[in-house]
Amino acid sequence: MNNFENPEDTKLATLATATLKRSGAQQAAALRDTTGRTYVAINIETNSLRLNALEAVFTVALASQITGIESVVYTGEISAPTALIREYAPRATIFYLSASADIVAL
Repeated sequence: MNNFENPEDTKLATLATATLKRSGAQQAAALRDTTGRTYVAINIETNSLRLNALEAVFTVALASQITGIESVVYTGEISAPTALIREYAPRATIFYLSASADIVAL
């Protein structure tokens, strides 16, 4: 894996990667709020609900009453739009981690 500037982002990458492997989902995301708490989620696809991993982890974090987002790392399919995270936390760092462990800052 390439190196993140912030070692806490490496932890998010580990959580997202492990969640993706364990779940067999198409995407997984890990989010760290501004208090240091972390949240993980996978994409959700049912007949009546579709959330990409970023939307799902954002929902989980909001349900825990976060007040800000410091960083998000997601992996799997790259198709997750980042607008939702950017709208809520414009200064949050967002990274995509490819299957070959390349880190892309979004």
